[in-house]
Parts: sequence; structure tokens; C-alpha cells
Amino acid sequence: MADNNMLFNKYGITVDADKVIFREGEPGDKMYIIQEGSVRISRSIEGKEHILAVLSKGDFFGEMAIVNQEPRTATVTAGSTVRMLSFNREGFLGMIDKNGKIALNIIDKLCRRLNNANQQIQHLVKRNEKWLIASNLSFAFAQNSAGKPVEMVKLVRELSLNVEIPGDRIIDFFNTLKEKGVIAIESNLIVLKDKGALDAIVDGSARVL
Repeated sequence: MADNNMLFNKYGITVDADKVIFREGEPGDKMYIIQEGSVRISRSIEGKEHILAVLSKGDFFGEMAIVNQEPRTATVTAGSTVRMLSFNREGFLGMIDKNGKIALNIIDKLCRRLNNANQQIQHLVKRNEKWLIASNLSFAFAQNSAGKPVEMVKLVRELSLNVEIPGDRIIDFFNTLKEKGVIAIESNLIVLKDKGALDAIVDGSARVL
């Protein structure tokens, strides 16, 4: 406990709940280790804020700024009143030089975080891909007068070229929309059955299927 107090006296900071610690794109030269409380890690994707992780006691963040001095890759906000240790590059190297266990703990958590980040990215890419298909389908219907059906083969080919989504994944999503009653597929034609449901997917008021 005495060692923790000495570290906090030297490196500690306290941030109130809901305060932004740093923003995505800002320069940075410090990393942080949480002693009490929690923080939210988020990124802006297509103008919307997506929470990637919630970190708590024992977790750390901002380490890339002292490794490669790149701009911050995410926004970090205090989820509650949070007490943290704040290190620049020299302070951090000095700390791990005196305690190998800290270095091993950080390496272990970095590996876990990388795996989790990859899963998050894959999920967001899949969501974005489906939204792109739904958006283009909605536009195709809007271009047709009197709500006429859309030629499926033609639309799949155009989507594959324009947004670089494999044709089989486009057709899979069309089949999902069909199962949900949003569209019907008749031979080579896509018929709009529930315009409200498709609009809700495109404008974000309904979950992407």
C-alpha cells in the first residue's frame, strides 16, 4: 500500500466522471494505468461514436503514444471519477526497469487487447457491409418509378464493383432480408415488401440484420 501511495504521489492524477481524457487524433506523450474507477474507449466511425471497450482498475491505455509517438487512435472518457498513474516515456521505462512483473502484465494485456480489437473491427466491418448493401438496395428502389422490382443480378454486379463486396455475401444478405419479409425474390427480380423496415435499417433506427 505504501508503494502505491508513493507512486500516486509522484505520478497520480484524478479525473472527474464524463470528462474526456484525450480525443482521437490528438498528439500524446503519456500513458495511463487505472488505480480506481473506469474509462470508456471509443472511436468515431462514419460520424457515430462506437464504444470499443470499458477499462477498469489495473488496466492501462495510451501506451502507443510513448512507443511510437503517433496521434491518439481513440477517444478516452472517464466513466466515473478515476484515479490513474500518468507516465511519459522516461517515467514508464524507469518503472518497468524496477519491476519486471509490471512489464509482463502489460505484455499479456496487450496481447489480449489486440485479439479483442480484431474481433471488434470484424464486427463493425460486417455491420457496415450490410448497411452498404441495404442502402444501395433502397436507392435502387427509389430510382425505379412506381416501386418497380429491381434486377438482382444487375444490382449484385454493380455493388460488387462499386463497394467491393463479394457477390455471394450480397446474395446472402438479400436472402436474410427475404426471410425477414423485407423483400421478396422472384426469379431475377427483387420486390420490395416492407419499405418501412428497409428504411429503418438504412437510417439506423433498426438493427442491421
